[in-house]
Amino acid sequence: MDMVFEINTHGPGLYEFTDKVLAASRKSALKSGLLTLFVQHTSCSILIQENADPDVRRDLDEFFARLAPSADAPSMSWVRHLTEGPDDMPAHLKAALLPTSISIPVVDGRPALGAWQGIYLFEHRNQPHQRTVVGRISP
Repeated sequence: MDMVFEINTHGPGLYEFTDKVLAASRKSALKSGLLTLFVQHTSCSILIQENADPDVRRDLDEFFARLAPSADAPSMSWVRHLTEGPDDMPAHLKAALLPTSISIPVVDGRPALGAWQGIYLFEHRNQPHQRTVVGRISP
């Protein structure tokens, strides 16, 4: 079963879409298999992360902002790709370090996520974007 998720972002951060994935998975006739999710962009990522304490998301945001700050920061003076703005190349760096696809086992017709796990799109750009994640449940 194929699925497509459109996720609207409004700046850097983690955007949970676990509920959308669970709802789409319920429509599948497959009771067991593998769910693969793939983000179709080069300046954001997809990941599974804790969804209980919002401080986890804030700390992840802060860590990656420090790891790859805006290209107009003094520590990023080496960056050449500035065509799409000072946040674009740092976004590509973050996306190169984080996954752009994930696989989750499907057990009893449901993605086998742990109690505190959520599925997130991790936006790395400053401007709003509409991001597309495609998925498939395979036997």
